[in-house]
Amino acid sequence: MKLYGIPNCTTVKKARAWLAEHGQDVPFHDFKKHGVEAAWLQDVARQTGWQALLNTRGTTWRKLTDAEKAAVTDASSAIACMLAQPSVIKRPVLEHDGRYHLGFAEEQYEALFGA
Repeated sequence: MKLYGIPNCTTVKKARAWLAEHGQDVPFHDFKKHGVEAAWLQDVARQTGWQALLNTRGTTWRKLTDAEKAAVTDASSAIACMLAQPSVIKRPVLEHDGRYHLGFAEEQYEALFGA
């Protein structure tokens, strides 16, 4: 099990706090410090869909030029965008029992962990 994200992200903070409160000691992969690998993004995108993995609601996406946004048309171009701008990756990504789960909601984590 591993949690991926950016430590100053509010949603990542909520997920980490929930996990800690429920006795889950989960290693954390910081995109900014440890980077992001194309193969990992491909694996996650295969399970979740690249559209779900690409956070088009966040500040980083909104700051991209119209041309950069328009260039994202498929999994390959989305992964290239996420490699160049890791902050456009939906956060957090929880790897649990061989599956990837995007974002954080208490109900989602309660269902995953039987809390």
